[in-house]
Amino acid sequence: MTKKLKTYETSLGFFDLAIAAPSMKAALEAWGADSNLFHQGAAKQSEDPDVVAATTAKPGVVLKRPVGSNGPFKEHAELPRDLAVDGGAKKAGRKAPSLKPQKNAKKIDEVEDRKAALAFEREQARRERERAKEEAAQRKQRERRRKDVNKAQSALDAARRSHDRDAAGIQAKIEDLEEQSRTEEARWGKERSKLEAALRRTRG
Repeated sequence: MTKKLKTYETSLGFFDLAIAAPSMKAALEAWGADSNLFHQGAAKQSEDPDVVAATTAKPGVVLKRPVGSNGPFKEHAELPRDLAVDGGAKKAGRKAPSLKPQKNAKKIDEVEDRKAALAFEREQARRERERAKEEAAQRKQRERRRKDVNKAQSALDAARRSHDRDAAGIQAKIEDLEEQSRTEEARWGKERSKLEAALRRTRG
């Protein structure tokens, strides 16, 4: 059985936010809040007929308006106009307006409740699909990066092994030449000594 939607309001950053959701938890998730704004007194259920009408027309969609203003909630809202004057510090620092239930709030019949609840579930499912798509793209990117790293590492390892082989071959040749040089020096030393001795004998 679908759960009846309620309208919730809060203020985050430079905007007042409103949403039609089946629970406070669902509203917090849609707002992306990392703490319970309702317990903190920064979010409340709204029964303002204009806000209720706007949110139930787009269940599950986070609607916005410049913080502290009384304008209509929209899916895409502009920043507060006085932001450039005071930096938005006063506006951004305000808590959610104190929302008092209004006795004359419009009543939504059972059929409309079901429609709104189903629309919220569709919007929630759409967000889940988008999140899953983003996560899949991120996994694909990480996998591609991992393969690229492995490929580069393999190329580096192969080049290092080739270098080590070539360096070892060169070093072996150097050692062989040094050995040949020592042998030649020893042979020459002996031959030179004999020749110098013969020369001295010849000179008398």
